[in-house]
Order: sequence, then structure tokens, then C-alpha cells
Amino acid sequence: MNALSPRKSINLSLDAELVDEAQEFGIDLPEAVEEGLRKAVAVEKGRRWQEENRTAIESSNEYVRKHGLPLARYRQF
Repeated sequence: MNALSPRKSINLSLDAELVDEAQEFGIDLPEAVEEGLRKAVAVEKGRRWQEENRTAIESSNEYVRKHGLPLARYRQF
């Protein structure tokens, strides 16, 4: 996703006071909204990845609890 990505027009309602304040500060609203949306999507992707891989993560953690870290004897710190 970059500036060359296809754009999509949408209707969006935002808090009027917040929009006014952002405009006073010279904040580019479409850019700010897109960045916020990009972050929200990244957070949700991470949450879903963790959920989809929960069993494998728990299994790996259980192995480490029982047996320690693989290759731990080679650690130099």
C-alpha cells in the first residue's frame, strides 16, 4: 500500500470538533485517517495471526517449560 495504490472514495463522518482542530494544526485529514486505518489493520492482522497460531505457540511454550530452550547449551551469554 503506497501512494500509487488505487484510491477508493468513501463517505466518512468524523467528530466535527476534532476535524476543526486537526485543520487548525494543518493535519492532512486523508493521510491521517489512512495512517490510523493502516495501524488498526496491522493490529487486527497480528491479533488474528496469534489466534490462528495459538495452539502451535502454546505447544512451543510448553516444550520450553519442560525441556528448556533448544540449543541453550551453545548460548554464550
